[in-house]
Amino acid sequence: MELTRTKVTLDGVNIAYRDSASSGPVDPVPVMLVHGMGGDGHTWDQFAQALLERGRRVIIPDLRGHGRSAHTPSYLFDEFGDDLRRLCDDLDVTRIDLVGHSLGGYACSRVAQDRPELVRRLVVEESPLPLRPGDPPMSLTGRFPTLPELWHAGTSVIRHPRAVLAFDRSMTSTALAQFRKPNPVWWERLSDIEASTLVLVGGPGGMVDPVKLAALSELLTGSRIVRYKTGHSIHRDNYRQFEADVLPFLMAD
Repeated sequence: MELTRTKVTLDGVNIAYRDSASSGPVDPVPVMLVHGMGGDGHTWDQFAQALLERGRRVIIPDLRGHGRSAHTPSYLFDEFGDDLRRLCDDLDVTRIDLVGHSLGGYACSRVAQDRPELVRRLVVEESPLPLRPGDPPMSLTGRFPTLPELWHAGTSVIRHPRAVLAFDRSMTSTALAQFRKPNPVWWERLSDIEASTLVLVGGPGGMVDPVKLAALSELLTGSRIVRYKTGHSIHRDNYRQFEADVLPFLMAD
């Protein structure tokens, strides 16, 4: 089975995505795989193949400002979620499983909040949790990358030049500003999520605050937290364990 490459204009923004619908079996609940900031959808190629082999329809978008999708004047975090929701509507998808890494995990959580009836299962991998009112300022400089992350950063231009070169670096300052600003609405709307939820948390080099993680587990009913010893990119640096945990979750009846 193959993933067909397509582009669609959603609310004036060109979003590129790959979809197995044309070559795979009919799947009433597709899986959408959403990458993190600075990457593109090809980070999911190995896991996508595992899903395809099990008969799942797979949809892999490039977020705005990444991969083959358009650069835009605005990169508000909620806009990434809006793009995913609009893509589901454009594809006439009425039920979906969402898997998101980092920024992609936040975007997927917003879809699950806005459209709880749409999202059946939700996997959030190493998504930095927003600040709550009264939280101390977030520091993104206190974490140290793991050795696999250092290797990936040093060789990414050679191995994945398109993702590195296509990334719109103008979003970096916008992203940092949003990380440092409390987002009480996101916390208040956690109870809107109806999807069975798997939260994946890295070890050394991870970006999930343990204090906010505890609050998340209390507010998000039906969630399960899985911890790893790897750093921020679990599906890349510890793929075997990632697949062992996530694949049965998505394939369960």
